[in-house]
Amino acid sequence: MSAVSERRERERAHRHQMIITAARELAEAEGWDAVTTRRLADRVEYSQPVLYSHFHGKDAIVSAVALDGFAELAAHLREARQAASGPALRAVCVAYLEFAARRPALYQAMFILPTDLRFASDETPAVMRAGFDEFVSCFPPDDDRRDLRAEVAWSALHGIALLAGSGRIPPARQDERIDLLVTAMTSTR
Repeated sequence: MSAVSERRERERAHRHQMIITAARELAEAEGWDAVTTRRLADRVEYSQPVLYSHFHGKDAIVSAVALDGFAELAAHLREARQAASGPALRAVCVAYLEFAARRPALYQAMFILPTDLRFASDETPAVMRAGFDEFVSCFPPDDDRRDLRAEVAWSALHGIALLAGSGRIPPARQDERIDLLVTAMTSTR
């Protein structure tokens, strides 16, 4: 690859990331309805055709934002698990709920808005599997149901995140919910 080609590739990757970052910032500030190609084009100072050369519409932008989010979530969960002084599952649960509460628009892109990203399939991107693997790592390797336990824990946390985020359950009992979940997930094999 020539130096010119490499420079163009770097510039394209930079523009790609600028668009993703602008979409995230706009969604966090004003919600996903505010994220339009016109507003993104104005924000990143490129034309709409340039945006379309990177993404084929808003759904593709949401998918790219979601992938960024999955990478951040996996790193956040890994840090929590590795730094845990008590049960790793509890630390991962707390980290997951903190992530969802601090980044609501990002969480929405990852788990609520329609995307072409697929979970639990051969096409699942590695960055998406990494977050799930952090949950799996919280269970003993000889537990033949550790993947199932990880799925149930993640599902419960997702429900808690949505209900807490919408004000349907009070934040005051969050620690109790986490303790109950951890006890239920680790009490029997």
